[in-house]
Amino acid sequence: MTARSAATIASLVLLAAVSGCTNFFEVPIETPISAKMDVTAFRRVLIAGFISGGTDDVDANLETVRLLRSQLRSKSSLRVIEAEVLPLAELAADKVKTANGDAATPPQGAADPQAPPTGATPGATPAATPAADTRIRSEKDLEKFQSIFADVAFWKKVGEEYENPLIVTGTILFTPHQTAGFVTRNQEFMDNLGRRSVVPVRTYMERKGFILTPKFVFIDGRTGATLHTETMHEEILYPSQQNTPALSSYFELMDKIVPNFLGTLSTQKIRGTRVLLR
Repeated sequence: MTARSAATIASLVLLAAVSGCTNFFEVPIETPISAKMDVTAFRRVLIAGFISGGTDDVDANLETVRLLRSQLRSKSSLRVIEAEVLPLAELAADKVKTANGDAATPPQGAADPQAPPTGATPGATPAATPAADTRIRSEKDLEKFQSIFADVAFWKKVGEEYENPLIVTGTILFTPHQTAGFVTRNQEFMDNLGRRSVVPVRTYMERKGFILTPKFVFIDGRTGATLHTETMHEEILYPSQQNTPALSSYFELMDKIVPNFLGTLSTQKIRGTRVLLR
């Protein structure tokens, strides 16, 4: 008996067995996924706020705080603290200015940098120092604010104010994105006999959408130390002629990110089904 004949006979036997089954049972199953962090030492969680940027169409700081608090209330054993959202971008910018100001302060006895240079016209007004640009449009813009997450004293003070909770903070970059190129899509065709067929077709398309890149920083409110950091990335594209509000795209992307965020703090269950034949 050849291998092909054996395979054919086995297929016929399997088909006969399946056709003899009169009942199909769909059984629900749950698969637990362990949390990435051990949060048993905490009873409360504070979603403090985020340094956000990318587009002015969505306040990603406020929207992310609201969404994560809502999700944790129903899907976590930690008690969610209701508090004002921290303006982290402004706080971080102030710290940067303070640090730069301290660095620019000359030691005692040194020449005053504000004094006009030798030979300058008396009474002349020195050139003003431009203010720090707090606009955030890219990952590079976020770099100058990163030091606030390593400020142990600052986060310990925040923790003491809210009874030493687990603090969740970080950055949210929500940026517009557009691209052009060939994409594969299914297209229906009808032949001369009226039969329908679906064929993959490569088409040149211009598309636009958004990229969402959150970085979640988990801080111990008792010590101010960082416990865990996790960066995620999601993007979505639409046909160029489709007008989708930025806020709708934000929530569509967060729907993909939230399960991973929750999986960091608590054991999650993935629900599915299996079909049994009898």
